[in-house]
Amino acid sequence: MKYIEKGEEPENFTKWKALENDDWKPNWDDNFQTPEKPVVHDSLLNEQGYICCYCGMRISRETSHIEHLKPRSSYPNLSLDYTNLITSCQGESEEPPPIPVHCGHKKKYWYDEHLMVSPLEITCTDFFKYLPSGEIQSIDEPAKKAAAETTIEKLALNISKLQNMRRLAIDAALIATDGLSEAEIQLLAQSYGKLDANGQHIPFCAAISYFFKNYF
Repeated sequence: MKYIEKGEEPENFTKWKALENDDWKPNWDDNFQTPEKPVVHDSLLNEQGYICCYCGMRISRETSHIEHLKPRSSYPNLSLDYTNLITSCQGESEEPPPIPVHCGHKKKYWYDEHLMVSPLEITCTDFFKYLPSGEIQSIDEPAKKAAAETTIEKLALNISKLQNMRRLAIDAALIATDGLSEAEIQLLAQSYGKLDANGQHIPFCAAISYFFKNYF
């Protein structure tokens, strides 16, 4: 999981919501469609560097959905609040049956302010550790352990599919260090926390960054 720094919501989204009157109210299900919804979706993708808000895999508009951190079922007043919107991978296999489910579709209506590690928390990366196998675990700190373990379980972040994808990303990063000096490796490690020239993060960059920080 990587920290997401929220920016300003798209201007046309703000203007659309401001059209509310006695006869018409902006609503997620009934009238939040084109052109506002795609613009919001693109804005969220841009904020996240085109990686899933939870697992960190590469996403696009076609392979993701707008996710409510605090579910609409429990927080209807936040359904159109941009600060509550992030974008998650579809969390399922590309071919039917759509399993295993993970991330936003697995989380579904669950949210617990005490047990949910939010990617909108600047310290979210401090809750997790990653093994060379690609496994994600909670850190050993008691104050963070329950939230980390619950979040991993509720988002299914440790299914074999995601473990394998993280392992491959870590292995690729290691291969990239071949022949590099220590200084060059440090620069490479720093690059995994930054956007590339296309405004994208490297998939699973949080796991890679953790690996460089703790294993090198």
